[in-house]
Amino acid sequence: MKRLLAAVIALVWLGAMPAWAGDKEDVLAAMDAWKDNLAKGTAEDPSPVTSLYAEDGILWGTISDKLRTTPDAIKDYFVNAYKKLPKLTVEFKDPHVRVYGDTAINSGYYTFTYEKDGEMKVLPARYTFALHKRDGKWLLVDHHSSAMPK
Repeated sequence: MKRLLAAVIALVWLGAMPAWAGDKEDVLAAMDAWKDNLAKGTAEDPSPVTSLYAEDGILWGTISDKLRTTPDAIKDYFVNAYKKLPKLTVEFKDPHVRVYGDTAINSGYYTFTYEKDGEMKVLPARYTFALHKRDGKWLLVDHHSSAMPK
């Protein structure tokens, strides 16, 4: 029993304890918020989705070859995305969430839907989101998305 207690104390001290129950669900809720806010944003006001990124967050967007490393650059990406992909929505598929203390990684694939020439089109893509818990809120610190290879 003493060895077990010592091991638990060592893991806590080293920060290697697995996530407490609820952290994975909280990360999934943050991803749901991203999905919902992506649908709420517009080219005139992308703030519903951009507000979910940390001040030091970065974005490799699906439809851009530029790495966005500032809040203004991330805003610019979404302004252009909403212009190119009107009525933009997304559905996550098979998220794979791992939580390491106050950092989480979510990898998987999602499908964007948007309107083009009066028809709804789909854009399958793969993603990795890295989130960091700050003041009790999960914020996006790294987001990579690329079109799914054929």
